[in-house]
Amino acid sequence: MRGKFNHARLSSKVFEGLRVSGVVAALSCTIALAQGNKVTGRVEFTPASKKTREPLPRAVVWLTPVADAYTELTRATPSPPNAHFQLVQRNKRFEPSLLVVPVGTAVEFPNRDPFFHNVFSLFEGRRFDLGLYEAGSTRTVHFDRPGISYIFCNIHPEMSSVVIALSTRLYALSNSAGRISIASVPAGRYMLHVWSEHALPDSMEALTREVTIGADSTSLGTLRLAQNPDPTLAHKNKYGQDYEPAAPSNPAYPQP
Repeated sequence: MRGKFNHARLSSKVFEGLRVSGVVAALSCTIALAQGNKVTGRVEFTPASKKTREPLPRAVVWLTPVADAYTELTRATPSPPNAHFQLVQRNKRFEPSLLVVPVGTAVEFPNRDPFFHNVFSLFEGRRFDLGLYEAGSTRTVHFDRPGISYIFCNIHPEMSSVVIALSTRLYALSNSAGRISIASVPAGRYMLHVWSEHALPDSMEALTREVTIGADSTSLGTLRLAQNPDPTLAHKNKYGQDYEPAAPSNPAYPQP
């Protein structure tokens, strides 16, 4: 089971575009990317795990511009032709359990189980219901606006995942040691955002603040989140009702 349904809503700013055009704009973008800074940091959870070698929960850290000459660079652009995003259903699980994509991305939901699934999301972020579909088939969802989407299956209550759509390319997922690294960040002022399904909402909100990135200021330091003491997720089905017990005769379930 995944973390309790606690989250901070994505905040957004209205960006001011570049006041240049044509070749000048293209050249400016190229120079800014080449001169961008590598921003690093570390996410910690309190209280710390008693098992020092236990991987830390994953967190997403992203930067949105406040006001800069190169804010246009941080806007999400359509995914390149070879980009391929999937949230696979396998062994009654979603893989991966956390997916971050640019706004406008099409995400495939292939069913690799030998039985039916019904993927849906009716909470924050992108709302959709893919209906019942069989093994070997695929459905696709376009995440066309920023938001955090909590993904479930209407048949299997143990299945859950999160898709985060961002309107900035400046983001990173923390690794098992909690470290993050964001490449090619143009110098300027940004709003810092941190999210983890294993953190309490107040602690995520407390970390939202303005930061200045420059040649002498490329570290976000240690970002401390209060860990959710009750990681049990209780949710209803797509009709707002409790899930029915598994029925062995139902084709949505594997046969013995």
